[in-house]
Amino acid sequence: MSLLEVRELDAGYGDLQILTDVDLDVDDGEYVTIVGPNGAGKSTVMKSVFGLTTHMGGTVTFNGEDISGTKPEDVIHKGLGYVPQNENVFAELSVEENLEMGAYILDEVPQDALRMVYDRFPILEERREQRAGTMSGGQRQMLAMGRALMLDPELLLLDEPSAGLAPDLVDEMFDKVDEINGTGTAVLMVEQNAMEALRRCDRGYVLSNGQNRYEDEGTALLNDEEVRREFLGG
Repeated sequence: MSLLEVRELDAGYGDLQILTDVDLDVDDGEYVTIVGPNGAGKSTVMKSVFGLTTHMGGTVTFNGEDISGTKPEDVIHKGLGYVPQNENVFAELSVEENLEMGAYILDEVPQDALRMVYDRFPILEERREQRAGTMSGGQRQMLAMGRALMLDPELLLLDEPSAGLAPDLVDEMFDKVDEINGTGTAVLMVEQNAMEALRRCDRGYVLSNGQNRYEDEGTALLNDEEVRREFLGG
């Protein structure tokens, strides 16, 4: 049984349906990427897993439990962490206060988790007292990931982690995702930089118009002539 199973998912926003019969799996410790054109429904899949959309049909199962339509404040207790693409830090709070917010469901901040985040993202420890809104885009993205890791999730959901980053920071961001996955945390990522994402991940899904189009190992999709022609610019 997969850690995450999405079956025949229909979802959207209010009365607007975006996803139709979407299927997806993530195994324990696996690194899975969703790619596709703008408007394909990639981020909607991510938000649907985390309970941020209108559930219209199908199932989302995590660790054998049906969490379809479960609210985000309940989903986070199940062992999922989510990093949205935009507005993913508390701008007026310090770096350390942001990280502490990642553990808000606990009675006290786990110091071992805080130490782990600082070890993984040394720049955050250097800037621990800095207001998050004054940090660079790359640093804010690292902070958002660090906050999501404070509860040591089994599955980390990342929505476009390289979006808006300077080119010289994109590889560093992908390296950080590799490191997180390398410690055993499963990753489900939506990414605009499709070629690099598929090169690094275990498996990939290609979505188009809210539906599954292709599924295979990342490198297999990267080398598929039809996928390259239709979705990767040749």
